Amino acid sequence: MAKKHILFECQACGNQQSKWLGKCPECGSWDSFVELKQEQIKVLKELNSLSNTPSSAVCINDVIAENFTRISTDDNELDLVLGGGLVVGSLVLIGGSPGVGKSTLLLKIASNLAKSGKKVLYVSGEESKSQIKLRADRLNANCENLFLLTELCLEDILSELSKKDYEILIIDSIQTLYSNKITSAAGSITQVREITFELMRYSKANNISTFIIGHITKDGAIAGPRILEHMVDVVLYFEGDANKEIRILRGFKNRFGNISEVGIFEMTSKGLISAKDIANRFFTRGKAVSGSALSVVMEGSRALVLEIQALVCESAYPKRSATGYEKNRLDMLIALLERKLEIPLGHYDVFINVSGGVKISETAADLAVVAAIISSFKNRPLSKDSVFIGELSLNGEIKEVFSLDVRLKEAKMQKFKCAIIPTRSIDEIDLKCYIVKELGEMLKWM
Repeated sequence: MAKKHILFECQACGNQQSKWLGKCPECGSWDSFVELKQEQIKVLKELNSLSNTPSSAVCINDVIAENFTRISTDDNELDLVLGGGLVVGSLVLIGGSPGVGKSTLLLKIASNLAKSGKKVLYVSGEESKSQIKLRADRLNANCENLFLLTELCLEDILSELSKKDYEILIIDSIQTLYSNKITSAAGSITQVREITFELMRYSKANNISTFIIGHITKDGAIAGPRILEHMVDVVLYFEGDANKEIRILRGFKNRFGNISEVGIFEMTSKGLISAKDIANRFFTRGKAVSGSALSVVMEGSRALVLEIQALVCESAYPKRSATGYEKNRLDMLIALLERKLEIPLGHYDVFINVSGGVKISETAADLAVVAAIISSFKNRPLSKDSVFIGELSLNGEIKEVFSLDVRLKEAKMQKFKCAIIPTRSIDEIDLKCYIVKELGEMLKWM
């Protein structure tokens, strides 16, 4: 009798082992290995055989560059993140926390595409047709070319796709679907991998552009194996607090464009719409207060003026906390202030907050963070007409930042009067610029 093949798979990352392990060596999850049934192992072998089809090498000079056809979604912010529009036959994965607006945005996009003459199939495994209809009435998303399907079985969805010439497919969400070929529960690693592979193969073969909504884990990553993100063409994440109006759509992978662009949306009574005037949404003008400094950061090709808020107070058990700013970098800046400026923060709590719910991923706001901390520590208000732009090094030097001219032009457009920067601008900008090379020079200016 042939020996039975035993295989265990991690339900957090998809790592496979020949025996059960208490801790996954790949992702570190505890008690996450589940034994696969023989039917599941058979499906995995079929997938591997399909994906590992050998091909012959071709000289790069003989390869003909393919021209991708793009479709406008009639939404400027989404088109910007996608790289100029939706590519025909592409798979787009959208993740985000519950309530952030993923389904709302895609229903509106489905309506826009349907009104342009495209046949759109909206598949929901979480809501009924009447629930989607209520949202469509609120969003004014009713259209003759928009079709709804509440189905969980992949084979039934593919059968419906073959009945009509659909051009756009929206899946809400990938974790709710299952395939009859696999006996495991919906949302399992094997199910998600098989369904994504089948959708990718069908979309590429029939030039159907597909949007897939993915749930996220408590760590903020899309639930399921990492191969899910490798198989799709575009990976987008929704950021923002569900209790606030502003949402940010950020690209983490894009085979057809730049991933540095972000889309900014506003949640209104009519759903998520492109934020037309967001330049002054992330800072406040008015009376100067201590612990507040302004900076200009780059989000893709867009410059945003952000308000950095700091609170420094004496405490027996000092704490450091940062919202929207990297905690490790905050610790470095506090140590720099203690060493270079001899500001005794060892017995003080230091809290940093970036207004508007934006997460700063660059170092050009270092100068503003330090200015806000000093302002709060000395209880000395900073002018609301000044912006601080610069990166701090470990020896206290203020380093240059990229796209300084773009930042200064945005500051001038928002009617700021002066800027504290590490070097002079190349372009002539009608703005008072104070050049500071070291941290001590900035303290003299304050």
